[in-house]
Amino acid sequence: MKTKHVPIRSCLGCGEKKNKGEFLRIGINGERLVMDVNGKLPGRGAYVCRQTECITSLLRKKGKLSYALRISVPHFEEEDFLCGILRALESEG
Repeated sequence: MKTKHVPIRSCLGCGEKKNKGEFLRIGINGERLVMDVNGKLPGRGAYVCRQTECITSLLRKKGKLSYALRISVPHFEEEDFLCGILRALESEG
């Protein structure tokens, strides 16, 4: 019996490799950063673990998200976006 291929991705925060479904996917809609909840947005995506430590680590790595997505996003927009994800994760508990 043939097994189904499972895509492997790396976290931008910690660098750990996992199955694609275990990460939060960040994509681009127009020129804005968005959370790609379904993982179906067209174009390049960036992946980060669902842990506050990884998001915090990514916040310290200035420009890494823009570099991974191959777009130019002002640092303050990138920071605001990641802080919003942090607040959402902390409110989930």
